Amino acid sequence: MHIVLEAAGDGGVRATGLDESDEPRFTEEFPRGRLPEWVAAHADGPRWVWDDTARWYPRLLDAGVRVERCTDLRLCHAVLRRALATARSRLATAEPNGWDRLETQGPDDGGLFRIGDETAQLDAVAEFRLQREAVAQADGGRLGLLLAAESAGALIAAELTFAGVPWRADVHDRILTGMLGPRPAPGMRPARLAELLGELRERFGSPDLNPDSPPELLRGLRRAGISVSSTRSWELKRVEHPGIPALLEYKKLSRLASANGWQWLDSWVRDGRFTPVYVPGGVVTGRWASNGGGALQLPAQVRDAVRADDGWKLIVADAAQLEPRVLAGLSGDLAMARAAQGADLYSGMVESGAVQTREQAKYGMLGAMYGGTRGESGRMVPRLGKAYPRALGLVEAAARAGERGESVSSLLGRSSPRPGTTWPALGDVDDQAEADERERRARSDNRAWGRFTRNFVVQSTAAEWALCWMAALRNRLWTLGSGTLRERPHLAFFLHDEVLVHSPAGLADEVAEHVRQTAAEAGRLLFGAFPIEFPVTVSVVDSYADAK
Repeated sequence: MHIVLEAAGDGGVRATGLDESDEPRFTEEFPRGRLPEWVAAHADGPRWVWDDTARWYPRLLDAGVRVERCTDLRLCHAVLRRALATARSRLATAEPNGWDRLETQGPDDGGLFRIGDETAQLDAVAEFRLQREAVAQADGGRLGLLLAAESAGALIAAELTFAGVPWRADVHDRILTGMLGPRPAPGMRPARLAELLGELRERFGSPDLNPDSPPELLRGLRRAGISVSSTRSWELKRVEHPGIPALLEYKKLSRLASANGWQWLDSWVRDGRFTPVYVPGGVVTGRWASNGGGALQLPAQVRDAVRADDGWKLIVADAAQLEPRVLAGLSGDLAMARAAQGADLYSGMVESGAVQTREQAKYGMLGAMYGGTRGESGRMVPRLGKAYPRALGLVEAAARAGERGESVSSLLGRSSPRPGTTWPALGDVDDQAEADERERRARSDNRAWGRFTRNFVVQSTAAEWALCWMAALRNRLWTLGSGTLRERPHLAFFLHDEVLVHSPAGLADEVAEHVRQTAAEAGRLLFGAFPIEFPVTVSVVDSYADAK
């Protein structure tokens, strides 16, 4: 049975139970204060349906109520609106409406029960029926799995924020002090940055050099006779000048101070926990984004502050070469799958004779998946194309489709957007020079979009694998231990192909085995009997910095 929850007009909650034919079995309204109690009383069996998990689930978690399954209508609507498989459905062909404008919100911003707001007037039951109809009309059933995985991801994201990442503020402060010097007064540079600034101004002969402003820094470098087109670190590393090492150190430390310095620590770490806000499906490929805290850009410099609680352990798991393995499964390339039978796919490529070195294999695959045509990547792609024609043929076909302005889809059916810019035909432009320029720009734009669709099919399917992995692991972790979510082993951090579990020490080895098993389970769920392996590197540690 499905139970649809939506805001009632009087600021309460309306619950509608639907049978297998999506016909109402009951409708009940109750005050919003009774929501956790009501859900807990109906916890066994149903799949909960609501407009946005981020609006509803945190309230339940705060009250100690865990939900096993849900349908997140906002996330599912976005997938179905764009999916090629549902392009002719009533949902996809409807005029833009409130479901298209619905943005994820937290439960404390008033969005859930705000009377008069357009989103409060949305009919969740009608939307759910439209979504079920669209999926039923699609072939293969894969979209149903995608929507289930997407909704499970929404539950996981809320639980990650609720549980938080175990974080030692005192360790973080020691790291910052050791690298930057004592905490400075507001508005002042840390001591080490001030020291480096003086050195930079002297070495570049510029008393007013401001390395915090890229345009000013670029002008200062050029005045010092250094010809660079940008102030990016990769370009500066190519320059031979006595001031460059200090400049690179300044940039690195300045980034640490601004992104994860003392102000970040004050803002985001409370009671021994870092609680970032995740945005599932925040990227068009299905990858997550974060809304505050920079969870998806956590630098190695501060990872030692991620420490397990006393009597607990961190289980850190990293999927090895996820995207190339996904490409092998997606394309059905048996030769590439054989190379992936082991912990290191790139070494397997060398052993197969496809390339001579591991570095060539790595750069060649990056070029194939991201459209690299220069340097080592460009040289290796043709060789890999001969060894693995199905895999490289798939991304080439996706690139050509993108260049034609077409959409491409992931394994489970998430489809890419179409290019937003169209150029007129030559006959629409009177001036031939302008026509030539527009054609040149159009071809450039088309090539760029082809690079996007080339990677879309791989990255999007990899995101689906990661969601299936976490969904299976989440359910297994709940069966271990007892008590609330925070008292059992639980997911604490996620970064594309890496997860971190916080677990009582006595269960750590069992958790590690579940991590490995669910990674393999996700592979079978997506690729069936196709012989592609998804090994994960698992470390049981006290500090995130000690993970392999």
